[in-house]
Amino acid sequence: MSERRTVALVTLGCARNEVDSEELAGRLAADGWDLVADAADAEIAVVNTCGFVDAAKKDSVDALLEAGELKTAATEGSGGRTRAVVAVGCMAERYGKELADALPEADAVLGFDDYADISQRLTTILSGGAHAPHVPRDRRKLLPLSPAERQGADVALPGHGAIADLPAGVAPASGPRAPLRRRLGAGPVASVKLASGCDRRCTFCAIPSFRGSFISRRPSDVLGEARWLAGEGVTEIMLVSENNTSYGKDLGDIRLLETLLPELAAIDGLERIRVSYLQPAEMRPGLIDVLTGTEKVAPYFDLSFQHSAPGVLRAMRRFGDTDRFLDLLATIRSKAPEAGVRSNFIVGFPGETEADLAELERFLTGARLDAIGVFGYSDEEGTEAAGLPGKHGAEEIADRLDHVSRLAEELIGQRAEERVGERARVLVESTGGGEEEDVPAGHEVIAVGRAAHQAPETDGQVVITAPAGGVPEAAGPRTGQLVDAEIIAARGVDLVAVLRPAAGGSPAGAGR
Repeated sequence: MSERRTVALVTLGCARNEVDSEELAGRLAADGWDLVADAADAEIAVVNTCGFVDAAKKDSVDALLEAGELKTAATEGSGGRTRAVVAVGCMAERYGKELADALPEADAVLGFDDYADISQRLTTILSGGAHAPHVPRDRRKLLPLSPAERQGADVALPGHGAIADLPAGVAPASGPRAPLRRRLGAGPVASVKLASGCDRRCTFCAIPSFRGSFISRRPSDVLGEARWLAGEGVTEIMLVSENNTSYGKDLGDIRLLETLLPELAAIDGLERIRVSYLQPAEMRPGLIDVLTGTEKVAPYFDLSFQHSAPGVLRAMRRFGDTDRFLDLLATIRSKAPEAGVRSNFIVGFPGETEADLAELERFLTGARLDAIGVFGYSDEEGTEAAGLPGKHGAEEIADRLDHVSRLAEELIGQRAEERVGERARVLVESTGGGEEEDVPAGHEVIAVGRAAHQAPETDGQVVITAPAGGVPEAAGPRTGQLVDAEIIAARGVDLVAVLRPAAGGSPAGAGR
């Protein structure tokens, strides 16, 4: 490019989308674009949308409309410099031309197949050209039915990019193992994709239709990206995909995650490895052993239960029941009593009875989960559940959602209280804070972070305190460092802890 352009990436949705945005950022930076944080400061705003549920779609549309207002303001000379707005991501892939027709504020709607040529696409748009939006298709049909035949298939896989995927003449990121990625934040935590897509056919979920069938990244790519992130100052990585328990099945080894995790833990600079998105029906004894017994691997279980009543689970095309799930949790805690467990649940599913709801309450009460997400069922177009009989009215679903949500809030508060008195290794995410309510008399807040049972943004945090003036600033915790603390109080899902200094008075910890 003869002239450098400015671009801002606005990311909505899950951690997988964040990885995709950083791959797009890597492609654009390698081709000479300047990345800016504020869309108002960019010539072109790229909104990475989420298309999972109605609330996420609304947030995506709102973000596109907001970017459109920035473009209007710049055109009218009332501020900013935004000249174009582009939609990418799951909602853009899922709806394509339909979204473009409904949302003229977006100058273009790009699908996953456009990611490899993102620089060219944005250059065309800024130059006044047009790019025809795609007509969505079922991406499951782009890959062979047999998982063993999928590796090497010529299909767009966002977040899987390697340096070899760059166009000829485009400069890669620095470093011998650098991935096709540019960090958009400076925090000590980053997500790494293990795989894309899903082979499960849950009746309520449309994700496989627009994300495609399951395909793993090769371990060498995952390890190379993790090493690069460690060199960028990342202390904790979170492994993400639609289903991490299936990792390796298309590479000929369904137990590949069990061998990959110790290799990741051995990377210099990484202090914590976290695995998300686990399917209860696919949990293996060996995987539980590695997750609970490997140094630096967090004993953390993000288990997708969704419900516990057998009839509802079968209607969802899922497996298990209350007692099996409780047995799984008992097995986990027999190996790691302080293990963290979180899950999401759907209430008001078609055909769900009062007895089914009571069975779910029985499970929640016995499960002692650290974090619980509860969602009311809503029809998703293109899913089998949308055509199921036994639909509940909106008011009934709202009542069930309110009832179970209140129970969940009470239960996770109780679980947090159970952790009072535990010792925890806390990853520091910010420092300072000063005086605050609910801290011990004579203490002050010196840092905020997360214990091993807390994933970023979803599972609460730990407020770390110390005697006022007792920890000199130069010797205090640093962002990205793991420190030892004792939990002394709970505030709902959040915890309050006292720093436990090592010999010599400095905080006990590791990391940078």
